[in-house]
Amino acid sequence: MWLYIIFSICLGGVYNVDTNAVKSVSVTEGDSVTLNTDVTELQRDDQTLWMFGPRDTRIAEIYKQIISVYDKKEKFRDRLSVDSQTGSLTIKNIRNEHSGLYKLQIFSQRGTSYKRFNVTVYAPLPIPVITSTSNCSFSSSSSSSNQYCSLLCSAVNVGAVTLSWYKGNSLLSSISVSDLSISLSLPLEVEYQENNTYSCVLNNPIRNQTQLLNITQLCHMCEAPPSDPVQCCGFTEAVIRLVVSAVVGVVAFAVVVYYIRS
Repeated sequence: MWLYIIFSICLGGVYNVDTNAVKSVSVTEGDSVTLNTDVTELQRDDQTLWMFGPRDTRIAEIYKQIISVYDKKEKFRDRLSVDSQTGSLTIKNIRNEHSGLYKLQIFSQRGTSYKRFNVTVYAPLPIPVITSTSNCSFSSSSSSSNQYCSLLCSAVNVGAVTLSWYKGNSLLSSISVSDLSISLSLPLEVEYQENNTYSCVLNNPIRNQTQLLNITQLCHMCEAPPSDPVQCCGFTEAVIRLVVSAVVGVVAFAVVVYYIRS
């Protein structure tokens, strides 16, 4: 077999010579991906050789129309299949450990063809979760009594993703991370009574997940502005203030009476 390969190279030379070209392929974990040879039909005496990883480990081969799959370390666990007509390689139920460089060599009477594929496997994206971090709040401006709601959009166990807040189609803020399996969160403050559409989007190079904001469900209006101590500050705090004021008044009155009598 290897004598045939050497003979083919010597006889036919090399075609499709761009051995430095690498085709990038992105796929979601659990999906299937096919690495195409771009060959319409292999000839009987053609040999197709697939290799993987930095050591060019042979993983699949077609020679004289006989398909062989090599997986001694069971890295692929019955996930590999080769098309007998084209030589294209399919990886089923792909996992992160299958990311890396795949090399293809086709030996024929015309010469030797080379292809390289850099496969990147991304974890499935969860739907981001939007939560409210406060019941209600007012504008910090003394001239405004607009009510605002503080929100947090979060995603857990994610990597190589971007988390973003959008107002309609306009990007408000975003945060990106390249590490694996970490948690991301992004805050946002919105006015309760506005009618704009807000969404939180989690995306990677091949997919995105969107969560729309329901303001009326997550945000609750304050019962009164901050100038009303009973409704905004709470009943207990208001009572304490009233008691303290009464005590101060009584003490002041007693002092005045004492000085008048003396």
